[in-house]
Amino acid sequence: MKQEISSSNRGMSRRGFLSMASMVGLAGAVEIHPPAQPLNLEGRAPVNCALIGFGVRGRELASTLSRVPTATLTAVCDTYTTMLRRARRQIPEASTHTDYREILDDPSVQAVLVATPTHLHREIAIAALDAGKNVFCEAPMASTIEDARAMALAAKARPRQIFQVGQVYRSNPQHRSVFQFMRSGAIGRPAMGRGQWHSKESWRRTSPNAERIRALNWRLDSSISTGLIGEVGLHQMDVAYWVLAELPKAVTGFGQIMAWDDGRDVPDTIQAVIEFPSGVHMLYDATLAASFDDAYEIYFGTDSTIIFRDRGKAWMFKEVDAPMLGWEVYARKDKFYKETGIALLANATQLDAQNQDPTEDDPNVESPLWYALNEFMENHAFGPFLPSADYEKGYQAAVVAIKANEAVMSGSRVEIPEELLKLS
Repeated sequence: MKQEISSSNRGMSRRGFLSMASMVGLAGAVEIHPPAQPLNLEGRAPVNCALIGFGVRGRELASTLSRVPTATLTAVCDTYTTMLRRARRQIPEASTHTDYREILDDPSVQAVLVATPTHLHREIAIAALDAGKNVFCEAPMASTIEDARAMALAAKARPRQIFQVGQVYRSNPQHRSVFQFMRSGAIGRPAMGRGQWHSKESWRRTSPNAERIRALNWRLDSSISTGLIGEVGLHQMDVAYWVLAELPKAVTGFGQIMAWDDGRDVPDTIQAVIEFPSGVHMLYDATLAASFDDAYEIYFGTDSTIIFRDRGKAWMFKEVDAPMLGWEVYARKDKFYKETGIALLANATQLDAQNQDPTEDDPNVESPLWYALNEFMENHAFGPFLPSADYEKGYQAAVVAIKANEAVMSGSRVEIPEELLKLS
C-alpha cells in the first residue's frame, strides 16, 4: 500500500517529520489520515490518559507511562477500592474512580488504557470508542472469538480513532530491526520455529476477601481464561505470524497440572505444535513449574538461525555454507556452548556494541511496553494511522490463542479455518 502524507502535515518540524517517517517505515505499509488541525509538534501538551484496571499489569502500565514524555495519567479506575488507595499513593495527581463511565464522560480524557482481566475488555473498549476516545487495549484482546470480533469491528468502524492492541513486540525496535533483517532473506528458507516461557510462580493470588479472591484468580478459571498459551504465549506466537508473514492453520496442544495441584483446572504446563500453511511448524511450551532458561523465540533457516530474547537481545548463528553478508565481520561475537552467535542490536552500531556484556541489560534500552505506549502517543500526535498492532492483528492473534487454548484443554489438534481469521 502506498504511503501518503497529508498536505496538512507539511508545516511540521523536520524533527517531527523524521520521527513519524521512522515509525511508518518500521511499521510497514500503513494508512496515514490527516489530523483535524495542524499540529504544533514542538510544544504540544501531553496526552491526557485514563487507566482502567489497576492490578499488576495496570500498575506496570502506569509506571511505564510515567516515563513516556508525551503522556500524562490523569485518571485511574478500579472496582476494588484498595487498589484505588494504592493508585492515590502512586499517582497523587490522578483522579480515582470505581465506575469507568465517569472517565468516559470526562471530555478532558483523550486516551484510555484498558488493563482489566481479558474477559472484561469488550464492554469497556467499545464504550471508550463510542465516547470518542483513543484506546490502548491489553492483549489478548478478548477471551472469546465473539468478543474479539465485536471489538475489532467497532474499531474498524471508527477510522478517525486509534485502537492499538498490546502486542508490544510489534513496536519494539529490536524486533523491528531483526524483522527487517529476516525478511531480507538472511536466514534463507525458514525451516521451523521454537518458543518458550518458563517462570516458577503459581498464578494464584490471595486476599482476605473471598469475592476478591475469585476476581483476582480469573486466569485459573477455564470458563473465562485463555490459559498460558493465550495470556502469555500469544505475544511470542504473534512474532512468528509477523516474521513468517502467515497465520497458523492448526494447533495441536497438550496441557497438564504438574506443580500447582490446588484445585485449578487451567494447566500450569502446556505444549503446542503450531502448523503454518507453508509447511513450517513452531513448537511452543510454557510452564509455571520451572524457571530454567526463561523465555525466547528461535527461528531456524537454511542459512542461519536467529534467537530473540527480551530487552534488545538477539543473535544470529550462521550455517557454514551460508553466504557472507559483509557486516558480520565487524559485529560482536558471543560464545554459546559450541556455537558462536553474531549479536543483532537495534539503535547501535556493531562496533559500538563490541564491549557490551551479552548477559547484561542495556540501560539505554526501554521495555517493549514502553515502545508500544510511545507509539500510541506519537500516533495521537501524528495520526491517526494504523498502529503496528491494530484491531485486525489483535483479532487474529486472539482467535489463534483461543483456538490454541481449545487444543491444549482438549489435548487434540484444532484447525483454524481461514475464514475465521477474516473480519468481513
